[in-house]
Amino acid sequence: MHNSAAISFGPYTFHRQQRLVSKAGLPVALGGRALDILAVLLEAPGQFISKTTLIQRVWPNSVVEDNNLRVHIAALRRALDGPRLILNHPQRGYCFVAPVQGSAPTLLPQHNLAARLSPICGRDELVRVLARRLPAHRLLTLTGMAGIGKSTLALALAERVLPRYRDGVWWVDLTRMHAPHELLGSLATVLQLQDCECLDELCRQLASRQLLLVLDGADLLLGASRKLVRALRERAPGVSVLVSSREALLAPGEWVLRVPRLAVPSPSALSSVEQAMVCPAVQLFIARVSASQQGFVLRRQDLAALRDICWRLDGIPLALELAAAQVDALGVSGVQRQLRTGLQTLTGGRRTAVEHHRSLTAALDWSYERLSLPECWLFLQLGLFKMAVTLPALSELVSGTELEHADLAYLLARLVNVSLLSVEPGLGPQRRYRLLNCVRSYALAQLRDPRQVERLQQGYEPCVGTFSGRPFVLQLVEQAACAD
Repeated sequence: MHNSAAISFGPYTFHRQQRLVSKAGLPVALGGRALDILAVLLEAPGQFISKTTLIQRVWPNSVVEDNNLRVHIAALRRALDGPRLILNHPQRGYCFVAPVQGSAPTLLPQHNLAARLSPICGRDELVRVLARRLPAHRLLTLTGMAGIGKSTLALALAERVLPRYRDGVWWVDLTRMHAPHELLGSLATVLQLQDCECLDELCRQLASRQLLLVLDGADLLLGASRKLVRALRERAPGVSVLVSSREALLAPGEWVLRVPRLAVPSPSALSSVEQAMVCPAVQLFIARVSASQQGFVLRRQDLAALRDICWRLDGIPLALELAAAQVDALGVSGVQRQLRTGLQTLTGGRRTAVEHHRSLTAALDWSYERLSLPECWLFLQLGLFKMAVTLPALSELVSGTELEHADLAYLLARLVNVSLLSVEPGLGPQRRYRLLNCVRSYALAQLRDPRQVERLQQGYEPCVGTFSGRPFVLQLVEQAACAD
């Protein structure tokens, strides 16, 4: 749509250049924000435009709540003889449905973002903060353990900032690639470029573009992703990159955000269903149960079991979703009883999920199987502790074992970097390390699985040779048998 174009619909004409709506030649009283909203809706008549996009287009430099949008939509509807011209859908947003006459509309920014089928819980404020800060950072990496919701957060953020990028927002799924050479071909396809034989050619074609590139699951191709973002930083100044990865890229200019867990309910939240539903972990769990079990109602007598489920699963969204999928068969109390025996019940993820998100065990397998043998041993050793430990305390605990002379500080840092180990907040000078409840449950399951023990024993002797003490793996297995 050119600025001089006039768009007609029914008895109305929208004069874009004059920022005026007229009816039978007489001006219609409309505020500036309502006119801005109408201008955006008329860019794609007959198509739903999300609330996020409308807010970002109309209030590009402000933090605005949905209520502000609703107020101006209501004013627009009143001025245009009621709601019949503008429809709304709770998930999809608003749509201008009247036939229009005039110049071809300007296309909204292009993208290939998947449609979200359900709202995210407990992330609204974080998305707002990230959206405000993203313009100052050309490379943002969202890190965290398996299932923490990195991809979900990246999608919500990409939706929010879509209007800022002239050449759109483009999602590249690295979780389905098997080799670094596949990355260039996928980028060329997604970005609609000519075939790229090398990074230089890719950067040349992107040199004048202004877009956001989302690399989902970059930890699968960490080296290739790092090389890509470095090249884009140097030769494609208009390209910003948003990354989801279990491990930071460690690239120049990278801003790393560790995605937090969802807050779990406190004991005081057990007094009423209304109080419990304020908690993001509970909101997500109940939303997923309700999606698969029509008519589900959370009862007060379920609150204690639900709080225990949220606590055992550490507020990890994937774990909560998988547990919620079992409520139809087991009930809330039944799921709680199953979780006391381990993570086996956390299976049956969405059919559209990638392989390593079909169960929590599969999600953790992906990280665990990529550890070196010393990292495996330390990870399993940490699984024996319910409480957080410091480096000095851990050094004493492994005295007399194969880890006695290992660089524990380096191994701990590696486990933190790959999002298997958490650093607990504390007031003292020493960092305190702890495996989250469900990660600890996974570690103990490895030590109680004869196949995993055999795998560890096979790697034992070539790695450490002869050692005077009892084999370290057997010590871990014996201790795991008694751990609760």
